[in-house]
Amino acid sequence: MVDPVERFLNYLTVEKGLSANTLEAYRRDIQKFQNHLDSIGKKVTDFKRSDLTSFLTHIRDTGNQSSTMARNIAALRGLCKFMLLEGIIKEDPVENLSTPKGWKRIPKIIGTEEVSELLHKPEMEKFSLRDRALLEIIYSSGLRASEVVNLKAGDINFEAGFITVQGKGSKERVVPINETALNTIKQYIEELRPKLLGKKMSHYLFLRKGGKPMTRQRLWQLIKTYSKGLSIKISPHTLRHCFASHLLDGGADLRALQKMLGHTDISTTQIYTKVTPERLKKIHKDYHPRG
Repeated sequence: MVDPVERFLNYLTVEKGLSANTLEAYRRDIQKFQNHLDSIGKKVTDFKRSDLTSFLTHIRDTGNQSSTMARNIAALRGLCKFMLLEGIIKEDPVENLSTPKGWKRIPKIIGTEEVSELLHKPEMEKFSLRDRALLEIIYSSGLRASEVVNLKAGDINFEAGFITVQGKGSKERVVPINETALNTIKQYIEELRPKLLGKKMSHYLFLRKGGKPMTRQRLWQLIKTYSKGLSIKISPHTLRHCFASHLLDGGADLRALQKMLGHTDISTTQIYTKVTPERLKKIHKDYHPRG
């Protein structure tokens, strides 16, 4: 009999079209739970809710964040639903199990002034034009790290001001991009990209030395380097959070933001509507007659 976990992952690949990165995350989370089951003499096809509860308690007590616990539950919920539909199990031990309280935290972001500081860091030197274009496009259009490194040169419509993005599950969406980012990207394409490309050919927009495509790991390293001195440690996803939060602060429509971010479920986008004390103070100051 084929391992039910492998059958489930194959199902996600063939039927759902999930990306390799998402599949690897599912595999890791399920494997972590399987290791726990091995330690108590259980299999993934015969565990009880109490076994899952003890597992979640364990990962909580070992310092994992509630978001990690929620992700684990999501992976196991999908696996159990699949096994139930396939007749591998008769009862779903994850059914109606709520996610850890508070797992949808307000994402940490930096303000518009710090974003501007990041985009004009003086230490941007050798490949500063490429790096600034990378940061500009993430903040301008809210792209994920995997989406920006996989952009092709032909994905940007300079005349219309749009980018065609291949998102999660190979779903395509069209996202606006502002003029500042477009100008920086155009300058990068004209001045630096040919030098990085050399005699090679590549459809990828963002390149490393030798004409090799940019990687997510390198993108993370760049942002870590350029974010030194900011109020918080940031990642590519922080800039995506800034894109969403700053748009909402400016009065953007939640449904429009959902489409731009590529969220399937509006509840994922609603996390950005959680009001921080700072935003409340600003609203009070701006709109109260005696503010």
